[in-house]
Amino acid sequence: MATTEIARPETDSQASRLTSIRNWNQIILVGSGAIAVIVLIGWFLFASSVKTNDAQVDGHITTISPRVSGNVVNLWVDDNREVHEGDPLVEIDPRDYQAAYDQAKAAYDVALAEAQSAKVNISLTRDTTLSSTEGSVDARLVSQADLVRSQTVYQQSATASLEAAKANLEAKRATNVRAQADLKRYRPLLATGDVSQYQFDAIEATARVAESEYLAAQQQVLGAQESVEIAKAQTTAAQHQLSRSDAMLKESRAQLELVPIREAQYKSALAAVERARATEEAAALFLSYTHLVAPVSGQVTQRTVEVGQYVSPGQLLMTLVPLDRIYVTANFKETQLANVRPGQRATISADMYGGRKFEGVVDSIAGATGSRQALLPPQNATGNFVKVVQRIPVKILIQRTAQTDAVLRPGMNVEVEIHVR
Repeated sequence: MATTEIARPETDSQASRLTSIRNWNQIILVGSGAIAVIVLIGWFLFASSVKTNDAQVDGHITTISPRVSGNVVNLWVDDNREVHEGDPLVEIDPRDYQAAYDQAKAAYDVALAEAQSAKVNISLTRDTTLSSTEGSVDARLVSQADLVRSQTVYQQSATASLEAAKANLEAKRATNVRAQADLKRYRPLLATGDVSQYQFDAIEATARVAESEYLAAQQQVLGAQESVEIAKAQTTAAQHQLSRSDAMLKESRAQLELVPIREAQYKSALAAVERARATEEAAALFLSYTHLVAPVSGQVTQRTVEVGQYVSPGQLLMTLVPLDRIYVTANFKETQLANVRPGQRATISADMYGGRKFEGVVDSIAGATGSRQALLPPQNATGNFVKVVQRIPVKILIQRTAQTDAVLRPGMNVEVEIHVR
């Protein structure tokens, strides 16, 4: 009986320990299950997106700088004012550039007139030369005909007229000698009365006629000699005229060589026209540079120019920030980008608006890490390399909404979450 009483308490203690163990096992199982559920829920929630707070708002900021120097005479904008594309911004004193343009335009007009004149000279030289050549050919033919006619007249005068006059002179000389001899013989006979006065008068008349005819024949010879000299002179003149006609014909034909020269002068004048036109266009371009207009719509920022200020090419006058074309550059760790793709939805949270959410979409992923694109990229071949997780910029486009009171501005820090699932 004593033995039985002692064993029963031991059995109750064992049963109590077993019950306690069972309870703890149940608690552990329930806790493990709860932890597993929490882990699954966390994995589902957090593995479906990647986040970063290393993100900034960027935009296509346009700097306004003059391309010509001068004093500012008009200024139409002020800091933080909205402008639209094409609105006037700054006007530089245009008087010097207007004068240069007027001078270039006048030079272009002169060059154009000279080109027109050179073009007309080509036709004028060609037509005049052809006409002169034809006239020289005709004149040479006429001179050649005159020479032939003069030579013919000279030959006829020398061979026919002069010889006939000389023959006639010899005949008249012989007749005159005979008549004078007869008169000399009859004169003593008249004194002795052997011939009558009538006969003597007939002989005397015959002698006078023979003498006059002889003198006339002498004059004919002299006239024939003069005609020969005249014909000879005419022949010589015709020869000289023919030589002049030949020279004029050669000169006229030489004038044809001026046509290519005139054409070359016309081409040179055309080149001068193009040069003057380019100068005029450059002057007009510089004149247009005195009037600066907004190349894009945006908000004026960082205005540093004032009326009366002298500005130089490249000097910063102001910047234009197009707030309707901003985007976000989010620098994600390289370990976060395995599932990031262009077109995925993104949520942007800005501290300026108390964490207000902005919707965006992934546009593209940069081709290199941020450190690689730095001014001084790291050199890892120095022997002291430490592996550091790099960040890669991701461009995210902001979807425009009707919330006009919430505007993201370049340079603001934001948080970005990309939904990869």
